[in-house]
Amino acid sequence: MPNGILIEGVRRLGATALFLVRLLGQCAPALARPGLIIAQIYNTGARSLIIIMLSGLFVGMVLGLQGYQLLQRFGSEDVLGSAAALGLLRELGPVITALLFAGRAGTALTSEIGLMRATDQLTAMEIMAVDPLRYVAAPRFLGGVIAMPLLAAIFGVIGLFGAQLIGVALMRIDSGVFWSQTQAAVALRDVNEGLVKSLVFGIACSLVAVYEGYNAEPTAAGVGLATTRTVVTSSVLILLLDYVLTALFL
Repeated sequence: MPNGILIEGVRRLGATALFLVRLLGQCAPALARPGLIIAQIYNTGARSLIIIMLSGLFVGMVLGLQGYQLLQRFGSEDVLGSAAALGLLRELGPVITALLFAGRAGTALTSEIGLMRATDQLTAMEIMAVDPLRYVAAPRFLGGVIAMPLLAAIFGVIGLFGAQLIGVALMRIDSGVFWSQTQAAVALRDVNEGLVKSLVFGIACSLVAVYEGYNAEPTAAGVGLATTRTVVTSSVLILLLDYVLTALFL
């Protein structure tokens, strides 16, 4: 039984890698139709803004409360802004955004493409000599990859505002000290780390979502199973890649 699971895992990994190669080959031709990509950026990015902004606000507020309580023990409440900014930029922003992206946009991509497979729309495109990878998969993949860093940046900004709201308005930390400490602590390397992580997470989540939808069984149960696999696989990949990238940056 374990050997069978291992073989199936290796098979799926190889199939995903081959699918990625084919998908990347269609990304350049897909760029010739920017309208499709812009529509997918709207579907995956703009429609995820509410949950991203609300989550960022509450995560920042919780980070402000917990950080203040911890720093107060050492008499270092003034560095709350730098602690919140570094935590949001380097870790919490990209990871939580990617998890929310997988749960909202990833499942939507998988179910949409899976339904196209179940209703033979992809087969009809192939019969008419229209490559579904170019006109269906590639624009959705590129839209997700582009939207993820933008969502992570918005999450970080809103989260920092939430931390400032708690630290300055509730805990009475001086506003000038809060922002000066934040500016002094955040370096370009920290911004780059968050940007690279969000970009890698965007590639991973979009690839899994498009692959699962494109290869879903053409039944209602198959589409539902593919959607579930998208969330589970994307979440595990995000945490694994986060560890690897953090180790590389350190």
